[in-house]
Amino acid sequence: MNTATLPEPSAPLPYRDMGLITLGHALTHWYPATFFMLLPLIGQELGLTYSQIGLIMTCQYAAGAISNIPGGMLVDIWGKKGQLMAMSLFWVGFPYFLMGFTSTYWVLLACAMLVGMGNNLWHPTAIPLLGQMFPQRKGLALSLHGMGGNMGDALAPLAVGGMLSFLTWHQIVMINVVPGALMSVLILYFLGAMTFTPKSKATVAQPRPLEAAAQMSAKPKQQSLKSYVAGLKDLLRTPGLFMLIMSSSFRSMTQGTLLTFLPLYLAKEMHYNVFWVGAAMAILQVAGFVAAPIAGHMSDQLGRRTLLMSCFAMTGVVLLVMTFAGGTTLFVVLIAVLGFFLYAARPVMQAWLLESTPKNMGGTSIGLMFGMQSGAQAVAPILGGIVADHYGLMAAFYFLAGTIVLANVMIFFTPAPEGDAASRSHPAKG
Repeated sequence: MNTATLPEPSAPLPYRDMGLITLGHALTHWYPATFFMLLPLIGQELGLTYSQIGLIMTCQYAAGAISNIPGGMLVDIWGKKGQLMAMSLFWVGFPYFLMGFTSTYWVLLACAMLVGMGNNLWHPTAIPLLGQMFPQRKGLALSLHGMGGNMGDALAPLAVGGMLSFLTWHQIVMINVVPGALMSVLILYFLGAMTFTPKSKATVAQPRPLEAAAQMSAKPKQQSLKSYVAGLKDLLRTPGLFMLIMSSSFRSMTQGTLLTFLPLYLAKEMHYNVFWVGAAMAILQVAGFVAAPIAGHMSDQLGRRTLLMSCFAMTGVVLLVMTFAGGTTLFVVLIAVLGFFLYAARPVMQAWLLESTPKNMGGTSIGLMFGMQSGAQAVAPILGGIVADHYGLMAAFYFLAGTIVLANVMIFFTPAPEGDAASRSHPAKG
């Protein structure tokens, strides 16, 4: 029996807070996943080329890239994470609502940019918070957060496929604002103040690692500009920071291009109707949902670097095999395998970044990572569209394989985080 600090009986429980954050993350992915499903219909109605469709997503990612880094700085300086998460979630849903009132291409581009700005405020807020709540199990905690994203990505195509049987795409994007608005209110109510600072002590058994989060003070902490600038200098001196972020960016190019053009390939080349396109996209996300906790737990135990290199290598192999299996049932089966390895890497990279950077710079470091990711994703869809226009949709999958190979090369030359299992037995090159 050891002495430990308990939270107030009325204080929010960390698992409840984690559940709310995870559900909020699910909705930040629900909205873009809905839009990916609607893109073929929007393109058909407006007579858009593949390049023009890719430009819509490019504008969204570009706006995210521009807003992500200042958003991360705001998180670290202001510190009111609950309020920022609520604002982010509402900001993601509302522009899609505005899309329902127009069929003008330039208005769609403007709304997509607003979505990019709102969506990329979420991660610099939620990810460092979860890292603080569960310091000994970052990989697992962030993988559960990632599962929320996969859940939103998986359920949205199925829901949209069903709704399109009796609603237009305009009506769907207008109705879709409701769940985000409701979740914003819940997050603001329960997490807006972020006050579960322990004030009393009791004698209890030593908690398990995940339970230790109940003893953490998550009251908003602001820091002075001088303190922030000092922390920023330390952040930029982090060994391997650039290589890790570049690897994450190339992986995001793979993901962003895949989510843009896989539905188009299934609809136009394999002639699937909307429901079956949605089912195939759901398979991709369900596989990621399964992979996330496995990868997160394994990376906590075995090391981040080795696991990431394995996931990236398998992703590249699967993408190359898909180019030979186009138009067959095997192609659909490979979608599930691809989702498993592609999405397994996401929480591991986030945990690695948090472990490698100063603790008071979590928002900025995640903002920097997601800003670079958004910049890469802004370039990828338009490049994929150009490749598809000139050489066919299947050629875009060769482009995807190339980006994930580059991601793996970057990881190979990135020093493993201090204390990581891989760093003790397989030091990084260079």
